[in-house]
Amino acid sequence: MNLKRQLFVASLLMLLIPWAGLQFVLELDDALRQQARQQLQAQAERLAATAGDQIIGTPVIRPGEPAIYVEPFAGNLNLDGYADDWPGYDEANQTRNWQRVASGKAGETALQWQAATDRRNLYLLIRVSHRQPVFFNPGSPEQAHDRLRLWLEPSGGNLAQESGRQSWLLRTPAPGQLYGLEEKGGQPDYRLSGFLQGAGDGWQLELKLPMPVDRSRLGFAALWGSDQVTGVSTSVDPLPVLVSRNLALERQLEPQLNPGQQARLVEPAGWVIARQQADSAVTAPEFDSLSPVQVIEKISLNALRGLVRLYQPEPTSIETDTNRVDVEALPETSLVRHEDDSVWLLTTREVFGGRTLILEQSLDQLLTLSGSALGSVIARSTLIIVALTLVLLGYASWLSWRITRLQRAVSASIDEDGRITGRVPDARSKDELGQLQRHFSLMVDRLHGYNRYLESFSRRLSHELKTPVAVVRSSLENLNHSDSEEERRQYIERAASATERLRQILHGMSEAARLEQSLDHADKEQFDLAEVAAEATAAYQALDSSHQIRYSGPQAGCKITGSPELMVQLLDKLVDNARDFTPQDGLIEVGLETTSEGLCLSVFNEGSTLPEDTTTDIFSPFVSMRDGQEQGHLGQGLLIVNLIADYHGAHVEARNRAQGGIDGVCFRVMIPAIHS
Repeated sequence: MNLKRQLFVASLLMLLIPWAGLQFVLELDDALRQQARQQLQAQAERLAATAGDQIIGTPVIRPGEPAIYVEPFAGNLNLDGYADDWPGYDEANQTRNWQRVASGKAGETALQWQAATDRRNLYLLIRVSHRQPVFFNPGSPEQAHDRLRLWLEPSGGNLAQESGRQSWLLRTPAPGQLYGLEEKGGQPDYRLSGFLQGAGDGWQLELKLPMPVDRSRLGFAALWGSDQVTGVSTSVDPLPVLVSRNLALERQLEPQLNPGQQARLVEPAGWVIARQQADSAVTAPEFDSLSPVQVIEKISLNALRGLVRLYQPEPTSIETDTNRVDVEALPETSLVRHEDDSVWLLTTREVFGGRTLILEQSLDQLLTLSGSALGSVIARSTLIIVALTLVLLGYASWLSWRITRLQRAVSASIDEDGRITGRVPDARSKDELGQLQRHFSLMVDRLHGYNRYLESFSRRLSHELKTPVAVVRSSLENLNHSDSEEERRQYIERAASATERLRQILHGMSEAARLEQSLDHADKEQFDLAEVAAEATAAYQALDSSHQIRYSGPQAGCKITGSPELMVQLLDKLVDNARDFTPQDGLIEVGLETTSEGLCLSVFNEGSTLPEDTTTDIFSPFVSMRDGQEQGHLGQGLLIVNLIADYHGAHVEARNRAQGGIDGVCFRVMIPAIHS
């Protein structure tokens, strides 16, 4: 599995955070519903007591008792015979809020109506279907015509403050405005006015009259023919009772409702006589005012609500926009779903007279009030986790690309035979991958230098061994053909000399290994480095008259702890190396000085400088820069210098340098501390 997939799998584990949050939200939702159910039941008890006190003395409407429901409204109705300005009018569902006489066979004349009040007047909208109207002929009153007969039995008074049933007759010679006619006295009653219009396959009458006393009885009949019984009508004996909402009770209920709650009081017959709803405490902001983050947060919160609903019990669907409720079909305490797909917690309580109080609490409001903050946290954490996952994937892709690039660079630097064919480019970044690339680059460079030496090692070794081996072979061949003892002795000496040369070559090859082993057992002593350097330089000058070898530094007072013999050997190797590159009568200067870091022992030689290519470490084994010389060299001297410097806790370096106007190379041994 590559790095990108590993980080992707690791990032998926962070999804456990929103999952745990969702589980907590579900537990919180269940606890809130249980608590809300208990609070709702206690609140329903209080509201039922309030409603019972308010409606004491109000007649109860029993099941099966005829009634006309009067819808309250604010504003004015235009008496024009049309229903488009009536409360609750729905163009898509024009049969909504209509009451009707139970229809018989299809196509028979039917009667339906609506009633509304502004608390001063009662408005009736009466429609007769499947019958074209026959209008009243004033010239022939006995001729059959369509008419409306209206009865009223006031409760505690009537339109004229009289008792008993009153009746009116409404008829017109043509569609338009009309007034009521008292049947008892035959006088017009202009308090009853209306407007008749044709309506499809029937006719429609919009009527206005003063609002009767609450729970008065009112009925009407659409008649035609010459008798008084042909037609359709409401219940006549008894007349339907006028049922309207109790506004005083609604005002009593309003301050006792919490935000997101609604209450309805229902008669035993199912008529809603009180309806009150508390507005939500949290108003939704306009969509245009939301920032992109808030829009995403809203979407996430809605998704969270959807998930919560998946784990909730299945709600019971009910109708709430109607004026009549089937109380028997309602659960006592349960979740219900309204027509707008909102979910509510419902409870019912019995009120005085067999009435029922229905109290509902919006679960959306409950989640908004109690779980919105947590929902926002979960929604935001989910978005942050998704963003972090994308960042991790991007970061993993970037790391994978860098590792792949490093892999290709390393692979391109080595061919199939293991030869170094190129360099690994240096990294610009300073992180761990950049350091790894720099280490690879350094390793490849060192391997490249070592491979170059190995490629030339056989040539150098062959060059070193060829001459003494040839001398031995020729001496042995001549020895077989020599006649005199003097010739034999001469050939034997030549062979012995060549053999000694071979021994010295092998000794030089193993000198560094033996030195490294001897350093583990060497004893350190205190000595004066200045005296050792001065005496050794004087000896070099005495033995070599072809170069100018001199010492520059103090004669004494530079004591260190170490091995004077090894330090002399270090100087021998550095001076021997300097002789190989210094021209005839050239300058070789051994120096010693005190610096802030300790002692600095240096050997400067006049002559050729070091090459600009720094890929080869000249202090490594089998490395030599003597390609232009006739006699080969195995390159062990500077390795021995490096080993002796390490033994004394120092480090050695070489650089090109101009000294006294003379160009050359300077080797410096930096001893970090002076031991006294």
